[in-house]
Amino acid sequence: MITIALSKGRIFEETLPLLQAAGITVLDDPETSRKLILDTNQPGVRVLVVRATDVPTYVQFGGADMGITGKDTLLEHASDWGGGSAGLFQPLDLQIAKCRISVAVRADFDYAHAVRQGARLRVATKYVAIARDFFASKGVHVDLIKLYGSMELAPLVGLADAIVDLVSTGNTLRANNLIEVERIMDISSRLIVNQAALKLKREPIRHIISAFSDALAQPAPPLP
Repeated sequence: MITIALSKGRIFEETLPLLQAAGITVLDDPETSRKLILDTNQPGVRVLVVRATDVPTYVQFGGADMGITGKDTLLEHASDWGGGSAGLFQPLDLQIAKCRISVAVRADFDYAHAVRQGARLRVATKYVAIARDFFASKGVHVDLIKLYGSMELAPLVGLADAIVDLVSTGNTLRANNLIEVERIMDISSRLIVNQAALKLKREPIRHIISAFSDALAQPAPPLP
């Protein structure tokens, strides 16, 4: 049995064509089904529906053989585990669910002046490791406030001077009178594989990786 961990939403939807390229069709819709383990047309393949932030954990500790998650989630996961993700193999950048992590502030906040003058900024984010590393590389002192949602509220109510968050279209920022002032990094989703599963289930996993590679028209990476 091959178990694949996915999160609901954009990543799930954009993964479906890749799964189909590997001959795998998910038989349930996670948006309407209450099931957390979804059957597929392949009796030897199933899909787990988990929170996006939990995908690396399920794969790293063997709850799933494979998973798909964003680069942002992998970076934060590595930080949580002391700078590494032992047991995770990352064979492919799938180039799906693309977005970016950026710094945003109120439209009336002079971010450039604050950074130039060495002011200590209060930054709200759920990407604490990414934000900490980014501002440290600029020599900017920050107090990080961890939030899990509605990030745009923080500058509006005076909780923070800036936010670090995922940005796709920028519509939510504009709707809340915020502007994007720095782009930290581009984000896309990666295929991750449990190292032990790669040894024990090498052929079926190799088949899926190769099918994904063909669908993306890029060479399949060598397996360790």
